[in-house]
Amino acid sequence: MLFKKNIGLGKTKFNLFIFLFLIIPFFAYSEQNQVSRYTNIKILDKISSKNILIKLKNGEEKKHKDLLIKSLKCKNSEFDDNPEIIAYIQVRDLTNKNKDDVFVFNGWMFSSSPSITPFDHPVYDIWLISCY
Repeated sequence: MLFKKNIGLGKTKFNLFIFLFLIIPFFAYSEQNQVSRYTNIKILDKISSKNILIKLKNGEEKKHKDLLIKSLKCKNSEFDDNPEIIAYIQVRDLTNKNKDDVFVFNGWMFSSSPSITPFDHPVYDIWLISCY
């Protein structure tokens, strides 16, 4: 008795293999393309009325006078008609010695509506400018 090999099953496995390695990386790349590596924020010193533009690499902390600022994630909107920039930012006040108050600000910041989650500090004000 001769057994025939199931060639159809082998072709199906091969096609599935090709599909997984060609299509799935495309979707992973498109999602990574929307999340940026750098965040631009503008800091206003309310006492001297001077502002400065700071470029933050996501995941790294940067010190500006009495503030320690860290941007964890920054993303541009997917829609071109109404651009929206959002970023997850953490800010520490280095002059505050109280260990219970870790962050002055810890949350999402929106470029079009900064009053949704406001940054509240007596000396500084922070605005989200761009992601790239």
